[in-house]
Amino acid sequence: MDVKQTMSEILRQESEAVRNIPITDGYEKAVQIIVDRVHHNGGKLVVSGIGKCGQIANNIATTFSSTGTPSIFLHPGEAQHGDLGVLQPDDVMLLLSNSGITTEIVDLVTLAKELYGEVPIIVITGHPESKLAQMADVCLHTGGAPEVCPLGLTPTTSTTMMTVMGDVLVVCTMKATGFTREDYAKRHHGGYLGMKSRMGR
Repeated sequence: MDVKQTMSEILRQESEAVRNIPITDGYEKAVQIIVDRVHHNGGKLVVSGIGKCGQIANNIATTFSSTGTPSIFLHPGEAQHGDLGVLQPDDVMLLLSNSGITTEIVDLVTLAKELYGEVPIIVITGHPESKLAQMADVCLHTGGAPEVCPLGLTPTTSTTMMTVMGDVLVVCTMKATGFTREDYAKRHHGGYLGMKSRMGR
């Protein structure tokens, strides 16, 4: 195996996949929902996924929180055992599922709607015609590029795209709310980033 050649091909494929993520009006709608319900109505962003998507969802949730949008990660399995109680009427749900048919996530939508029927659902998926996509108020399509995994199975390219799409939502929300360096410093006291955010104040 030529590692350098494999690396070059992976970088090419994943870069192309990111460049081909569909740019749609859904992002503007998603950001507006988050701003209205979280920043204006006092709700929070509840992010969920399972497996590799769950790890990306957790990262998105913590990044939102550190940039001024209160957010939590809700494990879909634990949600069925009481943790759904964290959901409140003015919250927004951001759900990640590449297939769009992940049972735990589809069930989570049903349970959330039974608790609060008006909670908006934003979905990131590789299959915009899937059951989960049809249940969403906003569906953000990854573009569905194939995984770089040689088996075509392991979440690789799909999780890269979801990470980038989460970054888009975070940055656009920061701009929409006027989040500042000073705001960042208040939420990030420790470490290098905390120190850097306070420099020049």
